[in-house]
Amino acid sequence: MYMHSVELDVSKCTGCTTCLRHCPTEAIRIRNGHAVINSERCIDCGECIRVCPSNAKKAMCSKFEHYQNFKWKIALPAPTLYGQFEGVDDVDTILQGLLDIGFDDVYEVAKAAELVTEYTRLYLKTEGIKKPVISSACPVVVRLISLRYPYLRDNIMPILPPIEVAAGLARQRAKEEHPELKDDEIGIYFISPCAAKVSYIRNGFGDYKSKIDVVVSLKDIYFMLLGAMKKGNTPSKASEAGMIGIGWASSGGESSAILNDNYLAADGIENVNKVLDAIENGNIPQLEFIELNACSGGCVGGVMTIENPFIARTRLQTVRRYRPVSLNRLSKDMHYVPENCYCSELPTYTPISRLSANFSESMRMMAEIQRIRETLPGIDCGACGSPGCRAFAEDLVKGTVSDISLCPVLKRNGGEEENKKDNESNQ
Repeated sequence: MYMHSVELDVSKCTGCTTCLRHCPTEAIRIRNGHAVINSERCIDCGECIRVCPSNAKKAMCSKFEHYQNFKWKIALPAPTLYGQFEGVDDVDTILQGLLDIGFDDVYEVAKAAELVTEYTRLYLKTEGIKKPVISSACPVVVRLISLRYPYLRDNIMPILPPIEVAAGLARQRAKEEHPELKDDEIGIYFISPCAAKVSYIRNGFGDYKSKIDVVVSLKDIYFMLLGAMKKGNTPSKASEAGMIGIGWASSGGESSAILNDNYLAADGIENVNKVLDAIENGNIPQLEFIELNACSGGCVGGVMTIENPFIARTRLQTVRRYRPVSLNRLSKDMHYVPENCYCSELPTYTPISRLSANFSESMRMMAEIQRIRETLPGIDCGACGSPGCRAFAEDLVKGTVSDISLCPVLKRNGGEEENKKDNESNQ
């Protein structure tokens, strides 16, 4: 069973249909006056969290203070963290702040991102791979493909995302420097900017199980860091990432770093769907690499960030200006991707639109859906509690709703028709 990270607080939900109208996979219905999330359709993109006027949706994360039982705690800060602070253009100040609030070591995800950039360049030169290669860095995109785009599954790059590469290398470094530590005494804490990465870490990537122990919200860590950074301690930890790694926080940062002009970068869930549709339909130029980010602006637009994504992106440009291009390059004699950085099995296709396991039953249900759909007004207002008329017809056929009179437009038109007949009979 897929474990999600988006949670609904029913007591705050007013049933306003805002989330229903913005959900890209039609995973939300309004029933009994509040939203209901279909876990089979949810991709944890966080759009419902972003648009909810009542703050009834939230991302479920661990609290740093609740997981202090590890002897050696390692922070994995996403590069997005560096763009959250006003007037801070030295990454080392932020890294020192993480040590000051209780971490024993810091391993930058941006450092691992530079390694993954190198691996991507090697992978793109591999003969026989299916192109365009689609980045696996955004877990929303990977889950969306597994639910909706079965023919694009083999286009997903089978290289682990930077957070996993960072987790593996961080644990390796800890054991080398502190051989007395056991595996279960080392805690890897990822500081996440989005809900989707929380879900990814809980569920893994295909057959791969995450090496990260705890996921904490960037928002929570941000407020802890503010107090620590005000103390002005001299940084003892130096950043090991360059411009390329930090650039991964913004849309286009990953693809521009592979030194291949034959790429496409898109952000925002609507644009992601359009690009995937175009690839599946063959309506896109021949490209080598495609970078897709569900959040607008890239990871800087994650729902667990603090700063406006456009301001954060500007701040990251300032931070990058003082960094070398890259601090993590492969040796000249290395012409392959390390085996431990590959995922041997990609996520399986689990269609969200399947009506029944029986083909003939599915055809019967499709015909019934079409018949009911033709009787509905077709304005997709969402007032019935379903995202649109087609979804309402499907809900009726599946039995999740029982009465077509839940359509207020149809009910109103029916009442008007009855009134018209009454008036004519009285004349």
